[in-house]
Amino acid sequence: MTSQTAPALNAMLDALIPADDPERVPKPEEVYLAFSDWAETTGRPLYPHQDEALSEILEGRHVIAATPTGSGKSMIALAAHTVSLARGGRSYYTAPLKALVSEKFFELVRLFGADNVGMVTGDTSINAAAPIICCTAEILANQSLREGQDMDVDCVIMDEFHYYADPQRGWAWQVPLLELPQAQMVLLSATLGDVSFFVRDLRERTGREVAVVDDAVRPGPPWGWSTSSSRSVSCFSAWWGRTRHRSTSSTSPRRRRWSGPPPC
Repeated sequence: MTSQTAPALNAMLDALIPADDPERVPKPEEVYLAFSDWAETTGRPLYPHQDEALSEILEGRHVIAATPTGSGKSMIALAAHTVSLARGGRSYYTAPLKALVSEKFFELVRLFGADNVGMVTGDTSINAAAPIICCTAEILANQSLREGQDMDVDCVIMDEFHYYADPQRGWAWQVPLLELPQAQMVLLSATLGDVSFFVRDLRERTGREVAVVDDAVRPGPPWGWSTSSSRSVSCFSAWWGRTRHRSTSSTSPRRRRWSGPPPC
């Protein structure tokens, strides 16, 4: 996850798409360099697998990121949203839980500006015409069934894609793959296993090539432990003390320009 103080991505896009030429579509190499430079400014330069995913997204391929927990899949999602905005498209981010959707919404608002990000859940609808939409998987699935190939969507980022196999909820991850052949899919999960079926199926049904990004190691422990932080060491010790006793058993608008962070 990016820092709350990370520089706004919308400011980077403003530089790529000047105010006096709002219809300009930056070249892929321009977006690649700009996003890579932005990642550097956050103090988290792209890891090789993130760089690979960014390149594949810019090439227009579907991307399946099957990388470990803590390896930076959120940065891949940010890259997908950025590329979609740069080419004047509309992207959807889906997650299985409303809490995760809400968390991602506020993160993206900080980075892209409040006018550019919306959220739709069963309980809430905020800025539903925005070029970036955060929603539960079921919301996107139902919209896909209603609108199909007429739906205004350029890219779909599905987090926790292993839910595809869930007996009760898996349909919500399956439907967009079937009903939205026009969309570039970015599928994220740490526990997918063999993805050859998805590669073959996506390629045959959409005509796009599919890139599998799975050559990644976790940069650090999932609890963020660092020897430079006594607090982190204490947290790790407490965690270990508990753990070792457990049992082992519509046409979207163009991107709106950055006007500063929201008052939240």
